[in-house]
Amino acid sequence: MSFLLRAAASSRHIVHKVPVRHLNLLEFQSKDLLQKYGVAIQQFKVLDNSKADAEVVKGFECPEYVVKAQILAGGRGKGTFDNGFKGGVHITSDKSEVLSLSHQMIGNRLITKQTPKSGILVNKVMVARSVNITRETYLCILLDREHNGPVLIASPAGGMDIEAVAAETPEKIKTVPLDIGKPIPEATLLEVAKFLEFKGDTVKRCADEIQKLFTLFKAVDAVQIEINPLAETDKGEVISVDAKLNFDDNAQFRQKDIFEMDITEEEADPREVEAAKYNLNYVAMDGNIGCLVNGAGLAMATMDIIKLNGGEPANFLDVGGGVKEDQVAKAFEILTADPKVKGILVNVFGGIVNCATIANGIVAASKKLKLEVPLVVRLEGTNVTKAREILKNSGLPIQTASDLDDAAHKAVAALK
Repeated sequence: MSFLLRAAASSRHIVHKVPVRHLNLLEFQSKDLLQKYGVAIQQFKVLDNSKADAEVVKGFECPEYVVKAQILAGGRGKGTFDNGFKGGVHITSDKSEVLSLSHQMIGNRLITKQTPKSGILVNKVMVARSVNITRETYLCILLDREHNGPVLIASPAGGMDIEAVAAETPEKIKTVPLDIGKPIPEATLLEVAKFLEFKGDTVKRCADEIQKLFTLFKAVDAVQIEINPLAETDKGEVISVDAKLNFDDNAQFRQKDIFEMDITEEEADPREVEAAKYNLNYVAMDGNIGCLVNGAGLAMATMDIIKLNGGEPANFLDVGGGVKEDQVAKAFEILTADPKVKGILVNVFGGIVNCATIANGIVAASKKLKLEVPLVVRLEGTNVTKAREILKNSGLPIQTASDLDDAAHKAVAALK
């Protein structure tokens, strides 16, 4: 996940970016972590259409319930299920409706603006105590390269797009560098709480919540904890209503329990999951020309030039710099597993990559898979002469190209 904030604490803009991380947690999993570290949250239970659901709901007394489908996508409230049921978020004061609502969600696919067209399968539903929010604020703790450590970002304008707040009202953004080796000083906590416009007893409550969040941040090797909103209720509570956590994937060895909760594979394209096992970066698209490229920049350029020649790329597939023959073979398997792929374009510039390795992988994969779609290959760089000989002597109907434009033109023409 990337995170961008522009703050006008001075005349210059401050940009915060968080590297993309691969661990993904559902909302209830994030709330469970917060709860374990004493952070105030709404009480909640999890339903999964098991026999225990009825007893779980029976023992959960609330004046009002929020029933939320658990998937890794936003826009759930306005989503629609493939069975026609509308809304992945419902509020009810009737306990008898909770199970009925969960039954209409679990086992069905929820379609939102952020999901694939087919939606995402809902396996669990979170039932939480509804709270009457009187005010929403924003709080985030993240690792920031500019400050060489963690930074706290706060705004009294919560419950909305924080980037828009930073751009339109930068005076409502406060950025505070933190010392990762020490607790946040009390004076700083109170200063932030007052900036968030808490008053009276809630100032101290807010300060305590921020300290707990920083303790959690360090304990779980987080790179970002975003609370939006950090809310004040009509009862004077300060509650983390919605939380997004991102973790340092290098800390997996000491955060095994957390990383075991990862549900990415359940919701991702199976081809993306398989590609990741071989250190390949794959993203499916809607076209019919499969692309095998080394380097993200070259992959983007390849897709662009395919479109300029009147074609449509079927995927983004980056084999990286240290690719081996078995990875090339796996890449071809993934490409040909897509029924939309009617042709393949290989575009490799051999710097670190040995072109002969790519050529051997192409020939082996083509023979093993008995490749039936047109294949165009453009190779340049390390050992390219030998690579071209390997392709030429393979006996396979492989079209070679002199440059990228020639390759794209041949790939598009081969489908006509």
